[in-house]
Amino acid sequence: MVIENSLPSALRDPTIHITTHNADGKATLYSAAPSQWSWVEEFGVGLNAVYTTSTMPVSMNDDKDLKSHEANMTSGPNLSLVQKNGTVCRFVDYAPESPPLMHRTQSLDYGVVISGEMVMELDDGSTTSLKPGDVVVQRGTYHAWRNPSKTTWSRMLFVLQDSEPLLIGGERLREDIGDAVNHIPKSGNDE
Repeated sequence: MVIENSLPSALRDPTIHITTHNADGKATLYSAAPSQWSWVEEFGVGLNAVYTTSTMPVSMNDDKDLKSHEANMTSGPNLSLVQKNGTVCRFVDYAPESPPLMHRTQSLDYGVVISGEMVMELDDGSTTSLKPGDVVVQRGTYHAWRNPSKTTWSRMLFVLQDSEPLLIGGERLREDIGDAVNHIPKSGNDE
């Protein structure tokens, strides 16, 4: 995994704005920082963890969530897809005709197409075409994302939330990140 701040996608590099409170309880801007991207060239994707939490519900007292997020971000490319007992908000950029990667996480995910078009593939063989503004609620299913364009990059925003183990017909479905296992660490939330 390569970490850099220039975007091969040529999409706008978002600034991450985080708020907090001053001593009087008034809202104030804590930080406004450029994004930090990790690129997996083999799969034609860039990942950008916008914010992470490590507890649910989240405690913002004494800025616990900020401290936890900053500690999570020091792991850089070692950040897993799902944060055990927490959440991950992440942008993902997809290269034109990027290869689909079938995977499953133990999480409830919201995926929003921000730019370009995407195709969602499920392991039952079905595909769904998605346009900007479309939302997918991914409920621990085995799926893949594919950018069908020959020339244009696509971007999605995901919010992944740790979930209880998923049982279907008495069988427990576990995380499976497929061929990305050499690039993305296991989440460790399904052990």
